[in-house]
Amino acid sequence: MWDYTDKVKEHFLNPRNVGDIPDADAVGEVGSLACGDALKLFIKLDDAKERIINATFQTFGCGSAIASSSALTEMIKGKTLDEALAVTNQEIADYLGGLPEEKMHCSVMGQEALELAIVTYRGGPAPVHGHDHSHGEQEGEVVCKCFGLTDGFLRKVIEQNRLHTAEQVTHFTKAGGACGGCIPRIKDIIAQVLGEQPAVPPKKQEKLTNLRKMQLIQEVLENEVRPQLWADGGDLELVDIAGSIVQIAFRKACAGCHSSGHTAKFVEQKLRDMVSSDIVVEEVEG
Repeated sequence: MWDYTDKVKEHFLNPRNVGDIPDADAVGEVGSLACGDALKLFIKLDDAKERIINATFQTFGCGSAIASSSALTEMIKGKTLDEALAVTNQEIADYLGGLPEEKMHCSVMGQEALELAIVTYRGGPAPVHGHDHSHGEQEGEVVCKCFGLTDGFLRKVIEQNRLHTAEQVTHFTKAGGACGGCIPRIKDIIAQVLGEQPAVPPKKQEKLTNLRKMQLIQEVLENEVRPQLWADGGDLELVDIAGSIVQIAFRKACAGCHSSGHTAKFVEQKLRDMVSSDIVVEEVEG
């Protein structure tokens, strides 16, 4: 279980400003149901069109997504557009007394929606960081194809939050959290942002006995994979291990999910990184 602050719990159980504003002056919509999180932010301005007098939201996501959206709407009321545009994802998290690092992407999503709403209201075009935005210009080259996230967006999040590892980037943006194929590129971007050289390729993995490989697979699934699925209401079951073939069956919210293929790739990449590079994950019905 994640260690949530009392304020996160309060904003999740009693979210503020839920709903839409029919005559909203600015609207920002980010994320997609396919990616697991989506947020639509509505902003109403005063007669002078300078200060925010109301803000509401509609969201689909976990408790952290709801709490972050609720906090954001409270934070920007009474601010000018420039003041609101200066709000960072870290400030959203701080307002809630902190968020688990694995859930920081929820605060980033709030910042995205706010930026998109204000910049498009001013005539845009707003940068498209990824997901299914229907307008705006793409901010650089797409790095994470699973979530459509660009290098420009990732650089911005890395710089603003002083991230140092690919795992942190995944927690803050979801990049690399599905198939994992973009992890090497993410590491290069981190190195460039930090003014360093790309990381040296990892040393060749040691040869494992079949028994040790099976033990490691079970440990990684229990300690590294399943807790992440539990956080979003899902789960998986280890069905069988035959050499380098690992068969899994998804349970709960993951069962029958149209994104399960991406999740299986994420599991495969995690096992390849932490156990053996020859592992192949197969999704079966169990």
